[in-house]
Amino acid sequence: MKSKNWNEIKNMSDVELRAELGELQDRIFRLRFRHSTSPVKNPLEIRKIRRNIARVKTLINWKKSLNKINNGKEQ
Repeated sequence: MKSKNWNEIKNMSDVELRAELGELQDRIFRLRFRHSTSPVKNPLEIRKIRRNIARVKTLINWKKSLNKINNGKEQ
């Protein structure tokens, strides 16, 4: 499965980001479990998924702080 590029992830809504985060966490769990029992063909995929999780979490926090700033200015 090809990973999504930055622009696709950046344009997702909060709900879509949280769904993507859950999917990525599920994939890394399964991959790590499989890797502990027998070697995985491409162990670099674990790194790629871990970094994508970090990107998604960063965007979620960035959007959350942006909303907090915008809501503070309106009051």
